[in-house]
Amino acid sequence: MARPATTSQVPHHLTSGRLGPLFSLFYRFGPPRWSQYVLQHWAGQRLVIAVPYLWLLLFFVVPFLIVLKISFSEVQIAMPPYAPLIQWTEEARRLVVTFNLNNYLFLLTDDLYVSTFLYSVQVAAVSTVLCLLIGYPMAYAIARASPTLRNLYLMLIILPFWTSFLLRVYAWVGLLKTDGVINNVLAGLGLIDSPLTLLYTDFAVYVGIVYSYLPFMILPLYSNLEKHDLTLLEAAADLGARPITGFLRITLPLSMPGVIAGSLLVFIPAVGEYVIPSLLGRTDQLMIGRVLSDEFFSNRDWPVASSVAIAMLVLLVIPIVLFQRFQNRELEVRK
Repeated sequence: MARPATTSQVPHHLTSGRLGPLFSLFYRFGPPRWSQYVLQHWAGQRLVIAVPYLWLLLFFVVPFLIVLKISFSEVQIAMPPYAPLIQWTEEARRLVVTFNLNNYLFLLTDDLYVSTFLYSVQVAAVSTVLCLLIGYPMAYAIARASPTLRNLYLMLIILPFWTSFLLRVYAWVGLLKTDGVINNVLAGLGLIDSPLTLLYTDFAVYVGIVYSYLPFMILPLYSNLEKHDLTLLEAAADLGARPITGFLRITLPLSMPGVIAGSLLVFIPAVGEYVIPSLLGRTDQLMIGRVLSDEFFSNRDWPVASSVAIAMLVLLVIPIVLFQRFQNRELEVRK
């Protein structure tokens, strides 16, 4: 039985081109071993990589393209309530392409959508800062706790997810309303003479968002802080650095990836939040999630609603791109 050819026996005119490595492998392993190599290495790797890409294609790219197509169409009384972009006309006997940009221009010129976008970004930004101020000390305490207490604290952080999100938010209605638990406790202690207006305010929205999304800030921060090398702080202390200096110079810079990841996990869903502002927020100031829902279901203006969704997606892509650049810089510095 003939042995497979070595790399040196491969004709030079086959290995000199762009497909040279493929021919080299073929001559080296032979047809049977070549097919086995392809199945085990090339096909297996491509199959593993293809699964998440297929998931993104089906549940992100395809819906995004559908919404993008609707955003360039015109509203009409029909089912579905928008005109097709491409249609065949019998009179002219040709395809007519209708590409409408008025929906996006309407978003830029209408005060309702501009104020809604700005208010949504404001609420999301303030909520993210509050989650960071509350979540960082909690994550730091969990990371520095003993293993037994650490597992207990993590369980308490995750425990609210075992119940319905809607029920947890609606419970704040009973706590914040005029005759709710908080007003009754304050009145019983003699701290207030009349009930406070807590429900249907910006304060209630901030409380609901911080309560709901605080675990998304704590868990990335804990994952980062738990990996820190404590000997760096010990070395800084030996050199005369105070604890606050060691925190500001060592712990805080090293925890920035966790800070950014947690901030994105809070900010992105908070911008398009619908349930919390609907149950706890003001009726005279809407967030973008409520406007999007009203355009789709109440006004049945799918093109405008789709343009709102695309504009919100573009707004949310910006911090993701910035985070990706930050991560790339961190990797380059470490190399």
